[in-house]
Amino acid sequence: MPFDLRCACSFASQGRATEYERAVFRALSALVGEGRDEEAAIERHFELLKQFPRDLLSLKRAQLICFYLGKPDLSLEFVQQVLPENQDQNYIYGMLAFPLLELGRMDEAERAARKGLAINKNDFWSQHNLCHVFQQECRFREATEFMESCSPSWEACTSFLFTHNWWHVAVCYLEAESPLCKVLEAYDHNIMKELEKSDCEAAEVYLNALGLLLRLYVRGHIDSAKERLTTLMDALKNESIWHVEWLLDLLILWALASMGELKSGQNMLESLKSRVNSMDMNRQQVMQKAIQLAEAAYEYGKGDHMKVFDTLGPDFDALGYKMIGASDEQVDVFNEVWYIVLINAGETSKAIEVLGKQIGKREGAPFLWRLLDKAYSLDGRNTDASVASEKANALQAAYFH
Repeated sequence: MPFDLRCACSFASQGRATEYERAVFRALSALVGEGRDEEAAIERHFELLKQFPRDLLSLKRAQLICFYLGKPDLSLEFVQQVLPENQDQNYIYGMLAFPLLELGRMDEAERAARKGLAINKNDFWSQHNLCHVFQQECRFREATEFMESCSPSWEACTSFLFTHNWWHVAVCYLEAESPLCKVLEAYDHNIMKELEKSDCEAAEVYLNALGLLLRLYVRGHIDSAKERLTTLMDALKNESIWHVEWLLDLLILWALASMGELKSGQNMLESLKSRVNSMDMNRQQVMQKAIQLAEAAYEYGKGDHMKVFDTLGPDFDALGYKMIGASDEQVDVFNEVWYIVLINAGETSKAIEVLGKQIGKREGAPFLWRLLDKAYSLDGRNTDASVASEKANALQAAYFH
């Protein structure tokens, strides 16, 4: 049901608001003005949804608050609270699947997504979440075949979800080390073409575009990444798309630095720091980690790997930086950056340790084995390097053949 905060405020002041309008106004009022309080907003959304459990729009908003706070556990609590009253709605199962997969409960997430798709095969969010599961479990062939079979239905999506779903397809092709042309085709014909539409949500499309180009860059496809970054530079230097999303800001910082636009990058970094300094003390403490990652992204773009290592330290894990508003898959590219930084900074023993742990979670990712091969080689462990190289080659040969 549509809701206008200004109308509700007017009605409330005149005593004419409905019970529902008062409940929504109370929940939203915690998110606006100088007294913005996300924790209060969460509590009020729990109260709202307890009273109006069929209000899936408010559920979605509550989950978004949790997403930007990095609290998938609370997001799951929200959907579990209203699930009994919404079991006939396909939307609810996509909303259930996402926090489950963010909590690493992949089997449950897959079941939830498939339940949503059983009700409506064109449920975009369930499609997206099932792809997340496939991608995390290195089921790349399943992911690309499934998503491409769903892609005709995406014409009805927002610009963000349309390009985000194609981002997933492209990343799965990239992770499987399929021919580069498959990745670039997804980028050129689906992500960038969306920008040509008059109603395109440009900032959200840039987020997906840059997220893919950084992955190409990390994997050594630097010329292909820079060729496409060239066409984006004017837009990325335009401050109108700055500070829409923290993740987008970090990606823009990397892009500006990697293309030598250091003045614009420095201006953006200072602007981010100013934003954080204007927050209340509790929020400042949380977002200092985001500033740390922003500085690292900028230095990585400049090619100063030692500075990145000094900024992030030896115990960095991107999953601890979810306050930038990113899924596990979106934020994981910063772990990939860190692995490369460790290797190039001469921290090969540490690189071997962290890559071993990550491979334990995602054994089917060839790129991780290739990085391990490089780390072993630099550490003088040639036999281990050979084993890692053979594993990477075997995985790559198995996909899409």
